[in-house]
Amino acid sequence: MTVPSLPTLMLEPLVRAALLEDLGRSGDITTDAVVPRQARAETALVARQPGVAAGLDLAVLAFRLVEPAIEIEVERPDGTRLQPGDRLATIEGPARGVLTAERVALNFLGHLSGVATATATLVEAVKGHKARICCTRKTMPGLRAVQKYAVRVGGGVNHRLGLDDAVLIKDNHVVAAGGVKPAILAARTAIGHLVKIEVEVDTLGQLDEALTVGVDAVLLDNMDPPTLAEAVRMIDGRAVSEASGRITPASAPAIAASGVDLISAGWLTHSASVLDIGLDWRH
Repeated sequence: MTVPSLPTLMLEPLVRAALLEDLGRSGDITTDAVVPRQARAETALVARQPGVAAGLDLAVLAFRLVEPAIEIEVERPDGTRLQPGDRLATIEGPARGVLTAERVALNFLGHLSGVATATATLVEAVKGHKARICCTRKTMPGLRAVQKYAVRVGGGVNHRLGLDDAVLIKDNHVVAAGGVKPAILAARTAIGHLVKIEVEVDTLGQLDEALTVGVDAVLLDNMDPPTLAEAVRMIDGRAVSEASGRITPASAPAIAASGVDLISAGWLTHSASVLDIGLDWRH
């Protein structure tokens, strides 16, 4: 399934801020000094390792914001499975603009492709089970929308986008409220009829309490596969089940085999390795 691109209106402020940060107070003094104004460049974005492409819209914006005369042809769009040597896009135009925008474009493209690749790795690990891979709010400041987009590109799904679109009662909320039941009841009193409630539980006893009161979803935190399987049996379809805590490609299959609906991993966005993509000069 093709993931819809994010509107340019959302992306441009991120790219513009990154370019302004890089240009500093004097602009690209290296390129301005070394590269003749009339020089032209023919370059290509090329994958140097296997992965999933994501972030091309931001890379394209970086080049065009610096130099509108730059021409870009995307050959392998977001969601494409990449192999080393695959060409994602060709970039041609004034050499100064290409070189000035290069690092910001590659920063976005490499990072978001890394997020998509990490997600795809987990998705592949749970193949054959019903569990879907989802992200968390453990995103880099200012980049949540694009990081969560990259998770979708990698075949995952998004958890809540912020504090305001769903209730997630975590362990510290439970302590502050005086227990699972009081926390759920207080939340239900305060929210609108379209807002869903999820509660984090650490034990099967807490799960039983949550199910007795009634919730839309339960976050089963740091439970081993046998305990997760028992939790799924207890839930019996009355709520969405989500497993989290120390999820890796190695541990994910056993967790998925427990029958949970979702497996969430924060490292997909806060610790994914950058995918190596370079800008190669075409002579």
